[in-house]
Amino acid sequence: MKKRNPLFVILFTVFLDMLGIGILIPVIPILLADPSSTSYILPAGMSIKTGYILLGLLIAIFPFMVFIAAPILGQMSDIFGRRKVLVISLAGTCLGYVIFAIAIMTKNIPLLFVSRALDGLTGGNISVAQAVIADVTPPEKRARTFGLIGAAFGLGFIIGPFLGGVLADHRVVSWFNASTPFWFAAILSLINVALLILLLPETHIPIRNASVEFNRSVKNIIRAFSHGDLRSIFTAAFIFQAGFAFYITFFGVFLIDRLSATPGQIGLYFAYIGLWIVIAQVFVTRQLSHHFREDQVLRFSMIGMGIIISIYIFLTEWWMLLIFAPFLAISNGVTQANIPGLISRSSGREVQGQVLGLNTSVQALAQSIPPVLSGIIAAILTPEAPIIVSGITVILAGIFFVMMYKIPTRIKTD
Repeated sequence: MKKRNPLFVILFTVFLDMLGIGILIPVIPILLADPSSTSYILPAGMSIKTGYILLGLLIAIFPFMVFIAAPILGQMSDIFGRRKVLVISLAGTCLGYVIFAIAIMTKNIPLLFVSRALDGLTGGNISVAQAVIADVTPPEKRARTFGLIGAAFGLGFIIGPFLGGVLADHRVVSWFNASTPFWFAAILSLINVALLILLLPETHIPIRNASVEFNRSVKNIIRAFSHGDLRSIFTAAFIFQAGFAFYITFFGVFLIDRLSATPGQIGLYFAYIGLWIVIAQVFVTRQLSHHFREDQVLRFSMIGMGIIISIYIFLTEWWMLLIFAPFLAISNGVTQANIPGLISRSSGREVQGQVLGLNTSVQALAQSIPPVLSGIIAAILTPEAPIIVSGITVILAGIFFVMMYKIPTRIKTD
């Protein structure tokens, strides 16, 4: 078992997991932020501004729960093994999708929040997947391999949003509705669990004499921002992920408000983004890794992405969005691959699960605050306002990294 290469099954696991998440993208905005949609579930008399706030809160609860659970899952993967933790976490994802579908069918808004909270508590599995990759990959090749994980993300975002838009459209098949994509995602997650049980070998020797600290999330944040070699990386990553969260939370609403986009059009747009993310991760990231260190790439990719997001606020036609989307996707793709690659190279092999789990906690906390703020900002101003905030924040992340990052000794001696 240990001689089998786990790369394929991990990449396929990430793909199926991201396919399920991608399915959500074109559906959630029409539930809470599009009164013209037949899938709109807010009670009569509740304003669209309230819908914006609820949308932000609904999106925020998932990463907040990941923030709580990710370090626990990271520790458990070091203690009990990667395979068991991945199976349990993805089973929780499957149950979360089932509850979400039921909530849509019954128009039960509190149950929507219960679903996303459950999925978040078991949804810190990406750090475990990254730890599997770190277990079997030499340090100098991790950025390229993490790029393959990013490619699996991108491929999920090519197919997922497209399927979400199609499966939610009753004009395609009469019995399709907003809950259909979530039933489909639940089935995919169940398949994912079966594949892990059947195909994934254990890549880590369990540390039986260790114990799990259930209150480590706050401790990890303190540690992340006080660690000498990792402090500047985590701080820049926190600001970057926060900025990107402003974008991802309200861009679907932005498309509805500015271009009267349908779920299908939103899905196609994000599928197009996903296509370019795959190109970035498979080709651009791998080529850059031959010539540049992770930190050298990040000095340009973050600032570049922030500038592109800022330009989006001036775009008023679909063709304009399609021209700039590749630049946004490529800059995002190489950034998302090189952040964990740099963190992994800066850490010891024996603590990869913990450190990458810590990175997931930082990312999750960064992604849990902006959605709440986005909903409030959109309610007070316009749905475009969170996009402006996103661009500014991502640029600030890049500037901070350029000014504050110092190459740690571990990388210098690799």
